[in-house]
Amino acid sequence: MTAPTSAPTAAPSRAALLARALHGHRAALMDLYAELPDDQAQFAAWEGGMSFVALADHLSGSSERMLAMLQGEAPGALPAPSADLPAARARLQHTTDAALSAIGALSNEDLGRRVTAFGGREMPIAVLVDMLITHEAHHKGQVWMMARMIGIKPPMFVKLG
Repeated sequence: MTAPTSAPTAAPSRAALLARALHGHRAALMDLYAELPDDQAQFAAWEGGMSFVALADHLSGSSERMLAMLQGEAPGALPAPSADLPAARARLQHTTDAALSAIGALSNEDLGRRVTAFGGREMPIAVLVDMLITHEAHHKGQVWMMARMIGIKPPMFVKLG
């Protein structure tokens, strides 16, 4: 007697893989931000460096600007800085949800479409999204280092699953 076979599952789309990559980084970042004490909101690792609030706002702003570029719009001005760490966390969560939804909805045709991005450079949407993920990882590394500087042990650098 042979075991029943299940139907093969379709491979995730390229957009789903990009959304999963951003989610893994952003979810780990959100977990760490949940552990940061509110009184450390303005901590920066060096004079002139971005604080915890500024880094969260910077990553949120980058997501918002990418969303505008996906729609063929010029990135708008960044919103006013968050007043405190809870506001920065809320902004980060809002932009996470919006970015993941937009990226996950992209078709392969969309991913190949060229848009005007940074400094007037044209690039395929897939490259723009990949740049957002790389940018996220870069600044997330700063947050990990800063957390250690104030005595917080960060979680794993990505959230799996």
